[in-house]
Amino acid sequence: MRVVGQLLAVVAVAAIGGRSVAAVGGKPWLTFAVGVVVSVLAVLVYGWVVRATERRPSTEVARKGAGAALGRGVLIGAAMFGAVIANIAFLGGYEVHGLGSVTGAVGLFGFMAAAAVTEELLFRGVLFRLVEERTGTWIALVLTGALFGLMHLFNPHATLWGAIAITIEAGGMLAAAYAATRNLWVPIGVHFGWNFAAGGIFSTEVSGNGTPQGLLDTTMSGSTLLTGGAFGPEGSLYSVVFGVLLTAVFLWLAHRRGHLVPRRRRAGRVPAAPSAPSRPAPSEGRPLPPGSNDAPTLPR
Repeated sequence: MRVVGQLLAVVAVAAIGGRSVAAVGGKPWLTFAVGVVVSVLAVLVYGWVVRATERRPSTEVARKGAGAALGRGVLIGAAMFGAVIANIAFLGGYEVHGLGSVTGAVGLFGFMAAAAVTEELLFRGVLFRLVEERTGTWIALVLTGALFGLMHLFNPHATLWGAIAITIEAGGMLAAAYAATRNLWVPIGVHFGWNFAAGGIFSTEVSGNGTPQGLLDTTMSGSTLLTGGAFGPEGSLYSVVFGVLLTAVFLWLAHRRGHLVPRRRRAGRVPAAPSAPSRPAPSEGRPLPPGSNDAPTLPR
C-alpha cells in the first residue's frame, strides 16, 4: 500500500502543478512563481507521505546539506549540456545570433523547476527506490530508466530514438546519481541544470516540447544524429555518450561507497548447503568403508 500511497500523492501534486503552470503560460514572472511554489510543495508532500507510510525520516529530502547538494547537481547538469552544445557547435550545428529573451528564461526557470522536482520525486524517489528494495540496484536502474524514456514518447516531435536516448542518458544516469548520493537533491539538481541550460540559456528544444526562447537567440542545423533534430539535443549522440560516462562515474561512486543494493534471492531458490553423505552406524550390522572412522562426526 505504501507504493500506491506515495504514487498517488506525488502524481496528484505533479498533475495539479502542471495544470497550474500551464494556466499561467505566457506570463513569465507568474510562471516562475508558480513553478517554485509547486516545487516546494511537491517536496513537502513527498516527505510527509514517506514519513506516514514508512514510519521513518525522509532523509532523501532532508534539509541539511540540501543547498550544497542541489547546487552540485545543477552545475553537473549544466556542464554536461554545455559540453554537448560545444561539440555540436564545433561541427557548425549550433549558431548564436545574439541575445534572446530574459523574461522567457525567467518563465522557463519556473517551468523547469516544477518538472525536474516532480519527475525526480516520482521516478527516483518512489519508483526507483522501492523497486530497488525488491530487485537490487541494477534491475531497478534498467526498469525505471526505460519507463522514464517511454514517458517521453508522448511529447510532441517525439521519436523512438529520442526515447531510447532519454532512457540511457537521463533515466539511467539520474538513478545512478541517486544511488551514489542516497539523496534526491543531486538528481533534482542535475535534471534541472540540464533542462534549464537547454531551454533557458542555449534556447534549444527540450524533449521536443516546443520550448520558448531563452537567453540566447540561436539556430541549430545539421545531422539529426548529432543535433537531435526536432526533439532537441537530448536526441544527440553526444548526449548519449556524455550520459553514459556520467552514469559510469555515479555507479563507481555508489560501488565505492557501498550503496549498490544486491539482487534479493527468493528463499525457495537459495541452494541448500551440501550435507555430508550419511553412513550406517556400526550397531546396524553393516560394514563401513575401509579406513573410515567409527566415531560420530560432529557438525562444523
